This record gives sequence, C-alpha cells and structure tokens, in this order.
Amino acid sequence: MDELANPTGPRREAINNHVREFMQLIKDIQVALRDEIKSACDYRPFEKCDYSSRIANEICCKKLEYVMSQLDGMKETIDDYHTAV
Repeated sequence: MDELANPTGPRREAINNHVREFMQLIKDIQVALRDEIKSACDYRPFEKCDYSSRIANEICCKKLEYVMSQLDGMKETIDDYHTAV
C-alpha cells in the first residue's frame, strides 16, 4: 500500500506483482469452484441404487408366476379332457 501512496506514483513492477497475485487468487477460486461443481454434478445417489433393476426383476418374476399358473391351468384342462375320453 505504501507503493500506491508514493507521490511519484507506483512502480510498474509493484503493480504487476499485485495484479499477478490477484489474478492467481481468482484462478485458484475458479479451480476450487469448478471442482465443487464437478463433484456436485457427479453425485447421483439414485444412479448407484438398484431399485429400478430390483423392481424390474420382481415384475418379471410376477409375470413368470402368472404364465406358469396359466400353463398349469391348461395342463389340468388337457388332463381332464384325456380322462374324460
């Protein structure tokens, strides 16, 4: 700050040093913000969850159970037909 109060004006290299330091601080802030944003975007709690695949598996099991019950019913009908004949 003494450099800026100098009656002949600040030296060019002092201004350059202050500007360089300021720009480095801005760059560090940008990098930190970019990392924070990236980590926030990478956080996907439901992506790692197996809920949808588990539900799809349960639905497939229910469909198979239904088809098996229908096939069992058809087999009983065929058996009844053969015993009647």
